[in-house]
Amino acid sequence: MIDYENINEKIAPFSLLVYDEDPKNVRGSLIYYPDGEYRQEVFDTREDEGAEGNGYDWESLALVFLEEKMPELSDDIDFDPEGSMFCAYSSKVDALAKFTLEFKEFCDDIEAMKDLFSRAELD
Repeated sequence: MIDYENINEKIAPFSLLVYDEDPKNVRGSLIYYPDGEYRQEVFDTREDEGAEGNGYDWESLALVFLEEKMPELSDDIDFDPEGSMFCAYSSKVDALAKFTLEFKEFCDDIEAMKDLFSRAELD
């Protein structure tokens, strides 16, 4: 079972927001506002190709992660990044939370991030 009360402590600097005002339409969003510091060295590996570490670059990384590490969730997670924000969302909140926890754990391994990002299709 996922501990929603304490999940944001485990996934910082990401934030998981759950919207449940309407019990028939519960949904969640994973948000991160790139600050140019957190794991920037990963994105700098492809700076010559235009990578900046912005929301679009985080989406590119997350898509490869989802495809290679959690393909069973690929139909459940959607993305809506902007230059200044990475956003993943889903109406399947448990699937999003599972993705979130695994993605954050993955982000704790900079070399694994660099490896996956080397295969990401840049926007």
